[in-house]
Amino acid sequence: MRRWLKRTCALSDNGIRSFYKGVASTVAVNLAIMASMGLVYLLMGSLMESFLDGKATPSVLPYLAGSLAFFVISVILHRIQYTNTYGLVYDEICDIRIRLAERLRQLPMSFFGDHDLADLVETVMGDVDKLEHVWSHVLPYFFGSLVSTVIVFVTTLLFDPTLSLAAFWSVPVAFLLLFGSRRSTRSLQQAARDASIAVSDNIQEMLDCAREIRATNQQDAYLTRLGAKIDGFEGTNIRAELAGGVFMNSAAIILRLGMATTLLAGAGLIAAGRVDFLTFFMFMLLISRIYAPFDQSLALIYELLALPVSARRLNRFFDEPLARGSEDFAPSDHDITFDRVGFRYDEGTGSVLDEVSFVAKEGEVTALVGPSGSGKSTCARLSARLWDASAGTVRVGGVDISTIDPETLYGQYAVVFQDVMLFDDTVMENIRLGRRGATDEEVLAAAQAANCDEFVHRMPEGYATMIGENGAKLSGGERQRISIARAILKDAPIVLLDEATASLDVENETKVQRALSTLLAGKTVLVIAHRMRTVSNVDKVVVLEDGTVSEQGAPAALLEQGGTFARMVALQRESEGWRL
Repeated sequence: MRRWLKRTCALSDNGIRSFYKGVASTVAVNLAIMASMGLVYLLMGSLMESFLDGKATPSVLPYLAGSLAFFVISVILHRIQYTNTYGLVYDEICDIRIRLAERLRQLPMSFFGDHDLADLVETVMGDVDKLEHVWSHVLPYFFGSLVSTVIVFVTTLLFDPTLSLAAFWSVPVAFLLLFGSRRSTRSLQQAARDASIAVSDNIQEMLDCAREIRATNQQDAYLTRLGAKIDGFEGTNIRAELAGGVFMNSAAIILRLGMATTLLAGAGLIAAGRVDFLTFFMFMLLISRIYAPFDQSLALIYELLALPVSARRLNRFFDEPLARGSEDFAPSDHDITFDRVGFRYDEGTGSVLDEVSFVAKEGEVTALVGPSGSGKSTCARLSARLWDASAGTVRVGGVDISTIDPETLYGQYAVVFQDVMLFDDTVMENIRLGRRGATDEEVLAAAQAANCDEFVHRMPEGYATMIGENGAKLSGGERQRISIARAILKDAPIVLLDEATASLDVENETKVQRALSTLLAGKTVLVIAHRMRTVSNVDKVVVLEDGTVSEQGAPAALLEQGGTFARMVALQRESEGWRL
């Protein structure tokens, strides 16, 4: 049971304890309500006895007192039930959201590269919400109702086995029907969820590519495609809900047939003289309440059947192996060494890198050049353990970085990407992201070193100006200088640079290069270079072709060799002479 709750329901150990408390309190509430029916049974017995034997009408005061006692007990038990179902479940859902956020923080970057963003967002937001609803509204009530029904069934067997079977046979039959339909309904639920993700993907694509869609006059085509996907999702969802509704209502009808069979069996037994009227009356009272505990859970049983789909998707976050390692990192220097490194994304796919070996020395600038798809970006990611090498070793200062905790390792790196990601916050806070806890004076000093003052002072609120989603209010050069200011503020000994000036105009390129000069002084610098003229003054060039190192050395020496690097330089010089 415990394993089922963990895997199928995605409950933690604390959540399982809360589940048991919720079931126990639900059983107590159900049995208290059933027991209150005993007062009616005793009152009816006394009235019948006085009527048949000619005795005085019994006093109703004891029964009123008993009813008041049951009312007080019921209020207390319902309060406990609420706390042990909704209250504890809300604590559990809060805990799982925090654990999920922590897990996402620790997952290797390769996990996010292998999964669709809309799919991950749907899991984090949608699936967790569905689990919350099932945990609080279905699980404790359903299992509590099962336990209390079994207890009442065993008790009624002592009074009359025939009537007991006539009253309770419909319960297992109804739920066997429901759970027997899991396979067919689950496939429809998965299809509906896939259709929902397809709609989310299309909407996200339209928002991300709104400029390109308008520029190519493709609004109607995209809206038509979106409409078709929404129609597909609607149709799939209707089929899934229809199938669930058919099975759920069929089970509800079967469940209520127990009342008819109890009435028929009781009438036959009374006619045969095998059961007295009072016993029959007690059973009719019971069946008026015995199915009530299932009403809420039965109405939501479709969500319980869909639970494994959401739980499986949530569990994949916790099943994914983490990139762990030691938190002690004391390298002798900050040389980055690639020793016969190989990398592939998945088993069965081709190698992206094969037997790559080179050294990026501390205090020097090492440029990675090569054709598109040669493995430059992969090398940069492996050097910071954003991914782990499939073969060989990547070392920093003689330490194998696969043995170091990624967060500890990231403290030694500053990264400046060509495509800058900014937050919808102030300029000040976007720069402070480089080092949390930095003072305003330190942030301003980094901004000045990155030549940010020039454009920030033109803003209405200076460094307190909100820059919009992903820096929408800034130009490409301004966004890039904020990224460099972050790196300067971090002041890490290793800098990874995805050529930050490739898409800038001449004026902005000059300003960004000036900011980079401040950042790179004395660091271990690994540059992904696209323009050959930008690597003319680097200390070392590593040329990658088809995932292997074809040549490496000083730029001048490689030009003299007349190999791949020399050919790439010649081709770019030819292209510079191109005119409209």
